[in-house]
Amino acid sequence: MAGDSQRWLDRALHAASLRAWTRVADGAKTTDLPALRRQRSQARAIKSQIDRLMHTADERLALPILGNQNFHRPVDADWAWRPELWCGPLAVQGVASAESKSMLGREVTLFHDCAQSELTLRQLRNMREADLAAYGLRMDVFRFDGSYLSLAIDLPHEACKGLQRKHLLRVESIVEMEKPLEIFARLNVKHGPNTEQIVRELPLHEEEIVVEFDLAYTKLNEKRVEGMWLDLIFEGPEMNQVVLRDLTFSRRKRAEL
Repeated sequence: MAGDSQRWLDRALHAASLRAWTRVADGAKTTDLPALRRQRSQARAIKSQIDRLMHTADERLALPILGNQNFHRPVDADWAWRPELWCGPLAVQGVASAESKSMLGREVTLFHDCAQSELTLRQLRNMREADLAAYGLRMDVFRFDGSYLSLAIDLPHEACKGLQRKHLLRVESIVEMEKPLEIFARLNVKHGPNTEQIVRELPLHEEEIVVEFDLAYTKLNEKRVEGMWLDLIFEGPEMNQVVLRDLTFSRRKRAEL
């Protein structure tokens, strides 16, 4: 109740102030010069604060919304998800000289076999108007003396519930690179003692970077699905910077023939 009263008072004060300054502006051509000089000084002080508010508001309102799970997905998708790293600020937003099995957040893990790590991972705020994801992931690779480099993204339990061989799993991403390299996506589905794996190369030369994994080509035991994760494997990453602006997943059933 008190909040409603305060909001009413704020609206009334704003309306009264707007009416007062409208009268001042309407009468500016005939106001005597000492009064006009005083009004101009007051207006400049108010305008300075208004400009400061507008600058901050425009900057904040142009940024992608924190926690946003909105993204393009097939209309018949029965599950869709964007990992936490791309949704909101992490408690630890960067790892320097990242060792193998270093984690950024609860879902992203780095793997490599470098003798000496010259890799850094950092969560960064997306600033572009076109971005739907609030955050992105930047990976800087300097000297690289290993034979493999990958990021593993653990999918939530909801991705496994009701998973069938008739499902297609879709992965969409926005990727920026300093220089060209190859990135492969490997889907891993653990069922009982076995793990099914499907590998696709990301079409980095295309405008939309999308891959789909068809579970019909696996020997998935639908009754024993325990977990699922995606490996992003980077080929020839030395002296490169890769930014994953967004990464999203969705699941749908293949059309019946």
